[in-house]
Amino acid sequence: MLETTGRHRPNRPNRTESESGGAWTPRAQRKGNRTVAGHNKWSKVKHRKAVVDKRRSKVWSKVSRAIIVAAKHGGPDPAFNLALRYGLDEARYANMPRDLVERAIKKGAGGGEQENYEAIRYEGYGPGGAAIIIDALTDNRTRTINEVRLAFTDHGCSVGNSGCVAYMFQPRGQILVDGKGVSEDALMDVAVGAGAVDVIAPEDDAEERVWMVLTEVAGFQAARDAIEKAGMTVSQAELTMIPETSAALAGEQAKTMLELVEALEDLDDVQKVYHNAEIDG
Repeated sequence: MLETTGRHRPNRPNRTESESGGAWTPRAQRKGNRTVAGHNKWSKVKHRKAVVDKRRSKVWSKVSRAIIVAAKHGGPDPAFNLALRYGLDEARYANMPRDLVERAIKKGAGGGEQENYEAIRYEGYGPGGAAIIIDALTDNRTRTINEVRLAFTDHGCSVGNSGCVAYMFQPRGQILVDGKGVSEDALMDVAVGAGAVDVIAPEDDAEERVWMVLTEVAGFQAARDAIEKAGMTVSQAELTMIPETSAALAGEQAKTMLELVEALEDLDDVQKVYHNAEIDG
């Protein structure tokens, strides 16, 4: 079922946990055969964009590492290497220079002596019990966990066991679409046809008109290609983890959460940080 958030549409009361079988269900209102749901993902998107703009060279280094690993395990041809294709997409959206991209592909596919990176995931608890997932690529597990644990403890938080918060998230493809000159109906038609699971309108006070399209992981590439084929501009597309519940933070807790996420994202081995905090203000 497709869900979308529209600022001009009325809402109806939330279903309770007992009504929905114990699962959290967003507020929704019918519009024909489309559903309108109340989601708020934009704080995380805006934060991520700020990080990219502020630390472009560090972002390039992380993307380069992902490309090296993808090329090493799947070969240098993105037509036959989905992980490499995703890495090249991230490089494009981060405006990474072509020579750096080609160098990373050659390094990964060239054999010989090179870093032996492995993917590893950490989970933990932020202020107010906020759930945090960290994806890393590392050639030294001891170094990486020590750095991640130090970032948590420095902010009065803790690393948890594997699986302690992952159940609160769903893997999704996330596509950001420039809303300039794009009608809601046109985007909805393309998204529905491409199998999107959620379409989220820009916030009322957003400086940029950007729509968010969420997909199943398996349908991510097809949805992105369909949106671009329709002549719409994709400003960013990636595989991500979307929280099913949120932790509302304000004041010092919100400040600590932002500082913790920044400290984690600043670590060389950390690729992505996902969390379920909703920052007030």
